[in-house]
Amino acid sequence: MGASDSKLVFKKGIFRLSEERNIRADDPYWTSFWELPESPEDVFSLFSPADIRRTRDSALENLETLLLAVTSRLFSLRHHPSFPEQDIAPERDLLNCVRVLTRVLPYIYERESLQAWEERFFWSVRRKRSRSAASAGEVLFDEADTADQNGDDGSDRAAPQDGFEEAKPLAEELIDTLIDLLFFSGFTVARQPPGKPRVSYTIWQSGVGCNTTVPTTKESESNRCELLRLLLTLSSSSLYRPAGALPAHGVRSLTYICTCPDKQVVLSVLCSLLNTTVKYNPASWRVPYNNLVFKDPKQILVTYSLHFLLVVLLYPIPPDPVTGSISKNYYRHFLGRLHRPTDFQFIVDGMTRILNQPLQATTSYIPGTQSSVKFAPEIIMLFWEITQCNKRFRSFIIDTQRAHDFVILILFYALECKNDSTRQGVVRMCAFLLQTMSVEKNFGINLNKMFDTQDTLPPAIRIQNFRGTYADFLIQSIYSLITASQSRLTAIYPALLAVINNIAAYVEGLSARTSSRLIQLFSSMSSPSFLLANDSNHNLLCSLLEALNATIEHQYSIGPENPQLVYTIVRNRKRFESLRNLTLDNGREEIERRMQRRKDSGATGDEPAELGSRRSSVDSLRSPTTSHHHGQQHARPSQALSDVAEDDAFAIGGDDDEDESDDDEPRPTPSQSSPCENPSRASPAMSVEDAVPTQVRGMSEKARGKMPAGAGPFSFSRQNSTTSLGSGSAHGGSSDNNLAGSGRLDGLGGGGSGTGGLGGSGHGFEPTVQWFESWLPELPLHTILAVMQQISALIPRDELAVDYPSPDTLQRIQDVHLAGIEPSTIRVHSFEWSALALGWYESMLWSFIFSSEMQVAKGTVVGVWNSTAIKLFRVQEAAAQGPSLTSPRGAVDAVGSNIVSRIGQINLRGNNAAGVALGSAAGGGAAGGSANHDAGNATRNPPATNNPAPPSS
Repeated sequence: MGASDSKLVFKKGIFRLSEERNIRADDPYWTSFWELPESPEDVFSLFSPADIRRTRDSALENLETLLLAVTSRLFSLRHHPSFPEQDIAPERDLLNCVRVLTRVLPYIYERESLQAWEERFFWSVRRKRSRSAASAGEVLFDEADTADQNGDDGSDRAAPQDGFEEAKPLAEELIDTLIDLLFFSGFTVARQPPGKPRVSYTIWQSGVGCNTTVPTTKESESNRCELLRLLLTLSSSSLYRPAGALPAHGVRSLTYICTCPDKQVVLSVLCSLLNTTVKYNPASWRVPYNNLVFKDPKQILVTYSLHFLLVVLLYPIPPDPVTGSISKNYYRHFLGRLHRPTDFQFIVDGMTRILNQPLQATTSYIPGTQSSVKFAPEIIMLFWEITQCNKRFRSFIIDTQRAHDFVILILFYALECKNDSTRQGVVRMCAFLLQTMSVEKNFGINLNKMFDTQDTLPPAIRIQNFRGTYADFLIQSIYSLITASQSRLTAIYPALLAVINNIAAYVEGLSARTSSRLIQLFSSMSSPSFLLANDSNHNLLCSLLEALNATIEHQYSIGPENPQLVYTIVRNRKRFESLRNLTLDNGREEIERRMQRRKDSGATGDEPAELGSRRSSVDSLRSPTTSHHHGQQHARPSQALSDVAEDDAFAIGGDDDEDESDDDEPRPTPSQSSPCENPSRASPAMSVEDAVPTQVRGMSEKARGKMPAGAGPFSFSRQNSTTSLGSGSAHGGSSDNNLAGSGRLDGLGGGGSGTGGLGGSGHGFEPTVQWFESWLPELPLHTILAVMQQISALIPRDELAVDYPSPDTLQRIQDVHLAGIEPSTIRVHSFEWSALALGWYESMLWSFIFSSEMQVAKGTVVGVWNSTAIKLFRVQEAAAQGPSLTSPRGAVDAVGSNIVSRIGQINLRGNNAAGVALGSAAGGGAAGGSANHDAGNATRNPPATNNPAPPSS
């Protein structure tokens, strides 16, 4: 449809859709929807949001017939023996059917009142005309068993009962057809020889499950993009629900996709998406210019492949509403069954190549090349998913010491995003990814390797004059995340401290600077203004003290010691003694004195070692709801699933029975709480935006060894995780309705900022003597006080007055035999997923997808979810932008836009003066804008009409 008069014909037909009621199913009019458009831009520009909403709201029966017509045409083309023959069964028709469905479905999902109609129309068993009864030129018509909600009994469209057969629900057949088309000969994969099946589940790229090079064409890749975009659209009803409702409510389309029992289908889709993603090379010679000047079709395919892969991997299948049973997510299951080292190496190399792009491009002379790949956060999410559900992959990463590379990469993205309020979700994800790896013993041991290439890192992550090990670099970077985040990252302080706790027993020879950073954290966390700010901050202090104890105790008996840390502790012994002697009264007096000094000096900022003042925000209401080990958030039991038998196809999974027992064991009863655990009030203001995976208190190796194989949160299992480490820590045993959170580290040591009373959080908490005495005597100070007493007697006072001790002093510390210091039981701190945390995680993924779709559609009118009423996150409008190097506007662009604009604004409806603004948010929906969410920030031009903003989650 290259000429403007053809566009005009199509536009008139779209108006007819809403102005004429009950258009017959056999009317030739319907063929215009797949015969006239020539590109996605035609469908998205001429079929405007206003047109779709008007048809939906005033002529739902026509919208229903349109959906039936295009799906029937889609099904008939898929089964046509000559498809994709241009003259007989053209692929253009099929692609236009896909585009129309992609365009229309979001506007059905956004209308909550259509949920019952959607359930009936898409998911009820149908009566379908058999192919033998349908003539070649007819529109096949599928009819649901029940009448629609508007009272239309389908009599105008009904065909004779003869020649009809019962068929699966429309949505199921549509999904099955789209999956088949992803592997269709001559359409998305290479043409098969005569006599071969036209649907050949051939993996798209070499890599996992395929060792041979697979030929492809640009046309095939473009067709894959269109199909994946529709599959994402079918899965996107989550965008129109609040985040808290996602895990329980579920998405019917995703449930059907993820529970597909056909192993060949699942593995072909899984391996195709995975290989396409990790084989992408952003460092090719084209990419720097490509990022600046034109779109890379390969990157678009990779983006859609990665997003659909993550959607199916992350999806927690809800319980069956009738039986209450939970089906297995086979995509997540088979990802967890990967076991070949060559596959792991392929995945690791690919993800490293993508994530490493901004680190390698710092010396490039090409402007813009140092920027991260657009989907780098999604690659981090994929890495986290694999480390959670595949214990073999986790071991491979750590045992081959590739964990060093990923630690640096994860810290780079965390530190790069820490000050960007729109990317806080990336930082949270990085923190929990570090915690996921840190539960492995070898992870902590391998961190003792010297980090000699720190000077080659980008400035955002480089530590000035750094000399030390990977453990030093990790701890100092965690310190930077805590102290430089301006209280935006309080939700992950327990996770960051858990990382230090998990490696504490294994790190050796900590540097002077690292030791100083740990003591600075202790100084801030032990200040009265922090401890009395709410009823849970003492848990964070307890967690840090436990880490210091483990570092001292376990490294005095094996290998090199940590004399610098011991020296720093002894040098700051007054801080520890002050904590030991702290009372509620003198704590309040100290806060008053500090506030008075600030007032007298006119100071407005915190002292250098302090972590910022307490802010009044919803985050500051976060507090634990149940007892946990040393400040860790409470656990929620997640439901694991049984494995299924499998053969050796694709060499995925080893012994069929290897993990059979992992998912059927009952959850263990929590063991006795440690002294540092104290019940806290539930937070009434908790929101999904603040939700993160919940911390589980540490459990000893001995206790872990007595647990059933695979039990406990070491599986990092959400619902349907099917692989785990061989042992795990106990659950916190808390209700699913409670979401734990740590007390904020706002005002850490800062004397408060005047919010609330003395030691109060400003939200009603008032410390009492009973509360104070419930935790202060139980702080684990014995080891540190014993070390201070014995070491201070051996070192002259003048030697403790210098920042850096002499080698002789350090040697004396190493040689001393400490009496009464025995290694405590090593406890590993893990986390589990709650319903709210899953809602946060899924909403972050969908904000990535929403933002990326706007990038893909930049400069065009194509944008699947633009101008729809998003409820999952808040969408903000962005200022209009003129021509730029990334979005040039030449004469051809101007002419094309002018033609489309004129046609779109034609008024063909008599007295109705409202024009149709092509590509704008005409009609009652929310305008597309930036996804203002933890996950990311994307922008588009503001709409041409004034539309209500979407509701915030």
